[in-house]
Amino acid sequence: MAKRVIIAGATGFIGRALCRRLHADYEVIALSRDAKRAAGIVGEYAKVREWDARTASAWAAEAEGAYAIINLAGENLSDGRWRQSKRDTIIQSRTNSAGAIVDAVAGARNKPAVVIQGSAVGYYGSRNEEVLHEDSPSGAGFLAEVCRKVEAIGARIDRAGVRFVAIRTGLVLGREGGALPKLAAPFRFFVGGYVGNGKQWLSWISLDDEITAIRFLMEDSNLRGPYNLTAPHPVTMRRFAGILGQALRRPAWTRLPGFAIRFALGQMADEVLLASQRAIPKKLLDAGFAFHYPDLRTALEKEFSERKDDHESG
Repeated sequence: MAKRVIIAGATGFIGRALCRRLHADYEVIALSRDAKRAAGIVGEYAKVREWDARTASAWAAEAEGAYAIINLAGENLSDGRWRQSKRDTIIQSRTNSAGAIVDAVAGARNKPAVVIQGSAVGYYGSRNEEVLHEDSPSGAGFLAEVCRKVEAIGARIDRAGVRFVAIRTGLVLGREGGALPKLAAPFRFFVGGYVGNGKQWLSWISLDDEITAIRFLMEDSNLRGPYNLTAPHPVTMRRFAGILGQALRRPAWTRLPGFAIRFALGQMADEVLLASQRAIPKKLLDAGFAFHYPDLRTALEKEFSERKDDHESG
């Protein structure tokens, strides 16, 4: 019988790809607040179980004897301005889902081998030119606070004797979703460029390497604690825009000033688009992980050449 892997947040951009990648070798259980909708999205690759993202009661039996639980659940950060109600929802969606998994693990007599908890490079706050690795302290700001709270909840799993991994993910690049289609859209209309002064560092990772790294961390029983899921070569925002423009064969000549993006998006602009995080995946590299797409140019050319191939084959 295949080992069971439970994925919360399975219908999201990363979760969908993870279900596809794992289903050939594992029994994949997808937790969703809307089981019918989830079945239409990942039903080909996973068995769907409904949960409320707050408690373990409806799905606790699945945790019994499971190989791994991977929590990617949480409110979309880029959907709307961060008013107080939005900030509350962001925190609660992440801490409640993490707490539900802690409860499921605590109640299991035959405990899972590993729990992987989604976090983000936002843990470090905005740090200008500083090179950030997993031992770097947490920074200031709302996202750093969210990441600290989620990782602290998950650490209770480690104290209970179950291996715990926190994945501090950067900007995930894939043609099926996430930020890349939004970032690419202005270039298609010849108005592409960079945001702010362009000097802020952007820590990114290809979707392929993100999924491969999660599986790597899941399957190696010696790996635990926080891991930066970012490519080994972060770039500045200005360089990112230039390489993106080249991949799309479009100029990167415009600049959206910081004050304009702050006016439009408020706090989210400062912590997502204007923040500088120069994170490197030190622990992944030390563990022997090999990136398929370590440099941005190769990653973007792969994404957009595949999009062209899909269009032509259709």
